[in-house]
Formats: sequence, C-alpha cells, structure tokens
Amino acid sequence: MSPRPKQLSLNDIFTDCLESLTNDKPRFFALLDENLDLDGLIPVTFWYHFHQHEGRPREYPLTAFIRALIIQRIFSIPTDSLLLIFLQYSREFREFCGFVKVPDASKITRFKQDFIENLRVMFDQLVELTEPVCQAIDATRASMTIFDTSGIEAYVQENNPKYADSIIKRLKAWKKAVGAPENYDPYKAAYASMPTHAFANPEIKQMYINGHFCYAHKFGMITNGLGIVRDIAFYDADYIAVHPEIEVGKKSDAPDEDKSLADAKALAPTLEDFFKKHPDFKPGVFLGDSAFDSIDIYAKLLGQGGIGFEKAFIPLNARSSPSYPDCPLNVEGVPSCPNNSTLPMKPEGNTSNLRCGRPTFKFVCPKMSWQKCEDGKYRRRTSCEKPCTNSPCGRMFYIYPEKSLRAFPGTVRGTEEWDETYKIRVTVEKSINHFKDSFCIAGRKTRNAATLHADLLLAGITQQVIVLLADRIHKHQYLRSLKPLIAS
Repeated sequence: MSPRPKQLSLNDIFTDCLESLTNDKPRFFALLDENLDLDGLIPVTFWYHFHQHEGRPREYPLTAFIRALIIQRIFSIPTDSLLLIFLQYSREFREFCGFVKVPDASKITRFKQDFIENLRVMFDQLVELTEPVCQAIDATRASMTIFDTSGIEAYVQENNPKYADSIIKRLKAWKKAVGAPENYDPYKAAYASMPTHAFANPEIKQMYINGHFCYAHKFGMITNGLGIVRDIAFYDADYIAVHPEIEVGKKSDAPDEDKSLADAKALAPTLEDFFKKHPDFKPGVFLGDSAFDSIDIYAKLLGQGGIGFEKAFIPLNARSSPSYPDCPLNVEGVPSCPNNSTLPMKPEGNTSNLRCGRPTFKFVCPKMSWQKCEDGKYRRRTSCEKPCTNSPCGRMFYIYPEKSLRAFPGTVRGTEEWDETYKIRVTVEKSINHFKDSFCIAGRKTRNAATLHADLLLAGITQQVIVLLADRIHKHQYLRSLKPLIAS
C-alpha cells in the first residue's frame, strides 16, 4: 500500500520559494548580468522623469524597481506583498535589484501609477529591439499580425458567483410563476438586467469571457506568429476618450454578439496606433477570429487607403454569409456549383492576365479534368451530365478580390495554405493566458485601472527581456519562458 501523499502547507510553499531565491536564483542573476544590460534598456526619458527635482532625492533607485518587477514576473511571484517578503529575506535578491532597504507596498503601487507612460515607452522600445531577433528566427511568422481581446477580472462584489446566481434564480422562479414561454432564456435575461459596470469603479465593465459573465478591465493584444507580444492596448477611460468608437454598450441580450461588436470596433484603432508607433513594421498577414468578419474590416485591412495587409485569415461568421447570384459560397467561402451547392468549384489560383491587370481568383467546374484531345493537346473538359453552360470545359468563375475582399481576403478559404496558416492564430490566446497565469496578471486584488495597466506593460517588458536573453545565450527554445532554463 502506497503511503498517503503529504499535504503541503502555506509554510512549506514559502520555505521552498525562499530556498529557491537564496540558492538557485543567484546563478540566474549572474546569467542576466553577464548577457544583458538591464539598466541600459531603460529609456533616457524614463531616467529624466524619475529623477526630476521634487525637493528631495529618491530613496530607491529606478533600476531597483525595474529589476524587482521583472524578476517578479519571470518567477511568477503572484503579489507585491510576497515580492517584498522575498526581498526582505534574500540578500542576493536585494543586491541584484540594488535595494539598500526594502520599500513598502505603497512605494511599489505609486511607482506603477506614476510612471505608466514611461513603462509604455520602454515596452515600445524593447519591441523595436526584439523585432530583428524574431525576424532572424522565422521571418514568415514574425511578419504575421495576430489580434485578440480579453479582460482582467477585477476585485469587486459583482464578480462573486453568488451575485449572478441570485439574479438567475430569481428569473427562473419568475419564469415558472408566470408561465413564460419555453424560448425565454433566464441566462440571457440576467445578462440584459445586470449593470454595465461595477458599482465600485465605472471603468470596470461587464464582459463575457471564456463562457462566463464577469466585470473586468478590457485590453487588446497584438502578437506575431511566434507568440511574442508586439503591442498592448488597455481600453481605459483615457484610451476611450481618444478612440470613442471603441466603446460599445449592450445592444441586445446576446453576450457573444455584443462581444463581437466591441472587438470589431477595437481592431482598427489598435492596429493603426501600433503601426504609427512602429513605422518600419510592414503589415503582411493578419489573423483574427470570426468576430472580425465584416466588410468594413476587410476594407480597412486590405483595401486601398487602408492599413495595407496582403492577406487576412478570418473565418466567415454565420451571422452574415455572403453569396453570389449564380455561384453561392459554401461555409468556407468557396463558390459552389450553381446546380449543386454541395460541390465546391476547383480553385486554379490567382491570375492577372485580364486587360485591366487586376488580380483575380479563378474557379472551374468541380467535374472538370484535363483530357487529351484529337490534336494531341490537353484541354479542360467537364463530365457534368447537366452542365450549366454550353462550354465543353464547364463553368468558369472569376472573383475580383478588390470587389469582394470579404469573400477572398488575399487567399482562398479551405485550401491547405488557409488551414496551415490559421492554426497559428492560437498563439495570441496562448500569450494572453501566459500573461494571466505565468506573469500573474489575473487574480490581482485591485480595482485601480492604472495599476493593472502598469502590470500589463511590465509583463510585456518582461517577455521582451526574455526574448533578448534567450537570443544572447543562443537558446531560442526559451523564447517565451525561462522557467525550464532556471529549473535545469
């Protein structure tokens, strides 16, 4: 009989973490100091702002705050109070950061709130430094732009599960009492009756994330195909004031529909701001989910005068499926046989042999094949029993992408290229989860938007530092996380 596993107590966990800090991490500190100049990554403007004259000298150096907050995220220290405990008990940690004495928690919070813009500048500069690294590793994936939104659940009473459950129970009881029709959905009704924001902070909006209601601070994230974050947009009051088109209130009792509307409105401003900050970054391939499937977005991404992407990999959304009068589109956006919608036409690639010189996509009869004729030449011939045209080669259909960007956004759905490329879109979701879990963005017991915004930027800064360090030590397998390296 195997012995019962030992249940770990909070004291055991703290002891293990402290032992790791005092024994294992000095080797990692040396690795950082030998291969990366962390202090040199801080922008000059950050130094000037931090040391501007305020009547008394700074008690704690700027580099100490930056180093401590980066290490906090690399080692997934969940709270600032626990970070301060580690600093208190680990002399090596204090010396690496540069603290003569340990600051209190209010100093950490004030640092985040006072220097958000400086952290933003530092993050953007590090993105510029890591871009050549990403290009050298995989230029194809590095040129991809992937966007998604999410939220950081706030520490408010509305996020207590009992809050929503009580509303749903009342609506279920009301449905039973009055004999409401069967199509009455108490869950949708609960969503419609809930307030749009938390009582404690109007900036904490109601959202529908991963299949559940919550009150959260919304943000958008841009990554490349390698999963390295390129930009972070925090949709707080200041951002909405500059981009009022992003804010979307409840339009219906359908949370999925409202989320799609909000995400679609956030896309264009976020991408425009990103490429404005990084003019040397050229838009290549965009990947997004079906929330961005609208004619206006395709025109913004691919059309003349838009952002300038070459291709956009966005699945069709069932809420609005386009069709052509004689060749309807199937669920993958490929024209089908006019007489049988279950037979997709065969794509023959893109061509520009028309007199106008415009690029087109060519499709041929699904029952067409190349056959050898009497003169010895191979020609298209259809085997259709009821052809829709008098041509012996069968029906041919041309698509003009600039006239139908939604149907053909620079590529053809259902092809091998589409399937293989669209799989990469999941990297943005992995990056968001990595920020929430490994960098401990989720579960913060704060309602302050500025603090959460700073935490997001510090997580982004940490990932750029990891990329630079992994490149310097020639271990690109640790591009997104150094934990395997530390544990080895």
